[in-house]
Amino acid sequence: LCQTKHGGFSCEHQTDLLSKRTPTSLLRSWWVSFIIRLHCFWIKNGRPTKENPFFFLKVGLSLIHTPEKKNVEEVLASACLAPAQSLWTTDAAGSVRLRIEEACPEEPITVHQMFKASVDKYGKMYALASKKNNKWEKITFLEYYQSSRRAARSFLKLGLERFHGVAILGFNSAEWFFSAIGAIIAGGIMTGIYATSSPEACQYVASDSKANIIVVENQKQLDKILQIHDRLPHLKAIVQYSGCPQQKLSNLYSWAEFMELGLDVSEKELDDIISSQRANQCCVLIYTSGTTGTSKGVMLSHDNITWTAHHASRVGNILPADTMQESLVSYLPLSHIAAQIYDLWTGIQSGGLVYFAQPDALKGSLIRTLQEVRPSSHMGVPRVWEKMMEKIKEGISQCGYVKKKLVTWAMSVSLEEITVNAEKPFLFSLADSLVLEKLRAELGFSCCQKFFSGAAPIGSETVQFFLGLNIRLYEAYGMSESTGPHFMSGPKAYKPPSCGKVLPGCRYKMADVDSDGIGEICFWGRNIFMGFLNMEDKTREALDEDWWLRSGDLGRIDEEGFLYITGRIKELIITAGGENIPPVPIEEAVKKELPFISNAMMIGDKRKFLSILLTLKCNIDMETMAPTEELSLEAVKCCQQLGSQATKVSDIIGGKDKEVYQAIQEGIDRVNSAATSNAQHIQKWTILRKDFSVSGGELGPTMKLRRHVVLEKYQKEIESLYK
Repeated sequence: LCQTKHGGFSCEHQTDLLSKRTPTSLLRSWWVSFIIRLHCFWIKNGRPTKENPFFFLKVGLSLIHTPEKKNVEEVLASACLAPAQSLWTTDAAGSVRLRIEEACPEEPITVHQMFKASVDKYGKMYALASKKNNKWEKITFLEYYQSSRRAARSFLKLGLERFHGVAILGFNSAEWFFSAIGAIIAGGIMTGIYATSSPEACQYVASDSKANIIVVENQKQLDKILQIHDRLPHLKAIVQYSGCPQQKLSNLYSWAEFMELGLDVSEKELDDIISSQRANQCCVLIYTSGTTGTSKGVMLSHDNITWTAHHASRVGNILPADTMQESLVSYLPLSHIAAQIYDLWTGIQSGGLVYFAQPDALKGSLIRTLQEVRPSSHMGVPRVWEKMMEKIKEGISQCGYVKKKLVTWAMSVSLEEITVNAEKPFLFSLADSLVLEKLRAELGFSCCQKFFSGAAPIGSETVQFFLGLNIRLYEAYGMSESTGPHFMSGPKAYKPPSCGKVLPGCRYKMADVDSDGIGEICFWGRNIFMGFLNMEDKTREALDEDWWLRSGDLGRIDEEGFLYITGRIKELIITAGGENIPPVPIEEAVKKELPFISNAMMIGDKRKFLSILLTLKCNIDMETMAPTEELSLEAVKCCQQLGSQATKVSDIIGGKDKEVYQAIQEGIDRVNSAATSNAQHIQKWTILRKDFSVSGGELGPTMKLRRHVVLEKYQKEIESLYK
């Protein structure tokens, strides 16, 4: 059964296959069940050996029972759901019909049910680790659960109303997790606010979600809320979880004070609220980053969260803790669905151990944390992987001649072995053990087996570079509206530069497909959101006439079911001549040709020809995270190779550096020579004075390019190109 063109099936899939060929009575026999499940276990974990004499005692007995699979009608009949007539709603207190299908009819459960099941299985295992006084302090799943319940009781004491918001503003921490879980089980709706948000952005989220309580990290974040709190009619209290508030204000609490508040709220009162919650009701709000306009509150149900956490972890081969406990470092913004699913929800579902990075992780301390923790899996947004690649390249460039040649050789052997299937195991093993293993250890990846990239498309150059280090970046593709991943790469579905295959139990269709097989990707599944909070017109716009979620992304599917993203509809440039041009492939080609270019953005919508804005790779001010005028080491070396002595942006712009300008023009000429039509040729370009950044507004919190901001901010420079 497992020797098929699709590779090994899961136990559930094999039972499905058997059920088509054998009587139900045979399926129910423990012997057939045992053989099937044992065969699956062998494929995944290897066969018993002399060194493992208790293999059958340890594993075999846990495999002999296969529960009978229910159909959709049986699942819906047994599930306790809130009444619902529609697949969508825009009301925070509303409920929806679940998109349960025959292929994946698991019983819907709430966040509390998922958490309680993990506590029952992994209660004594460590769940969270925080570094305090230079020492890692860990708590178990049982302690994690108890702290979350205590936070829930305190929220109730502060007057949290049903389906009203608890907004969390700050860097990742155990208190962030306690607040998130506590808000949900207390009957509220949890929403994160990006730590980089302005006071006005905080006001928008808190007001839209009717936040009764706002949990802030420190004085810096508290100051933002104090500027706007008189404009938040639903706000009842503010809680600060790191340090003590410098002011003495009514309804402002330190974390210690907050956790004491709920002691006189009975456990029964909380249990009554928990038991009234339904899997098809809202529990999480994810606010979109606003890369294409106004931020929208994406309503996610309990079932969206629990179902997606389960299936995403399976595709990513995140093992349950009773098989092997996974570990990860939490550092990406938890207000974004990618980090929230990976760090918070999958961590609970699979029983993983989450280490919290330091608040300055993206300013340089992340590598030190990874070296200490040595996680088993790691996720980064493309910009994080790119920055890591740039640092490694800088390190290699500073090595001596012999070491540099050795590293180059080892990376080329690894790349050839993985991408070309060169079948040189001895050479590959030698290169890996002598060189690549040490490089991975320097990054903190000596024990890491799974590497993920999400939240934005990743460049092929970055993927290829890490393949050279024997690191496969598994790309996940989805949206906040699909609770994160809808397509995923993984150990059994890896084919760069694709985004992998659709998640089990999810479906897709391609709309308005052109002659090249490219169309808009549409989603269907248990992960599809409930709707946009208080935005009926935007919700209807996001769903087609058959209630499929429209992604707004263009892509194609190959014959094996792998997805390739080709562009975004809203990013499409339609020239004055009516030519439709996806900008991202051209932008990536320019950056590949010119390694000293940091960002490239195409211009040309409703214009007679294409032009492009370029920024140079620069050093970052680690205090403000703003780009400086100083060129990065990589950029300086590139300039030197061209015969330029430039070390600053001001040395180059305005045509001052003829060598660099000539190199850019030659690189763009090479990109133009590969274009499929004259309309796709870049006719003009300019270098901007500053690189794009989050602080500058050109990049969103997950480093996505905010094109509408760039168009507005650099209008003068753009118009000068078309004079």
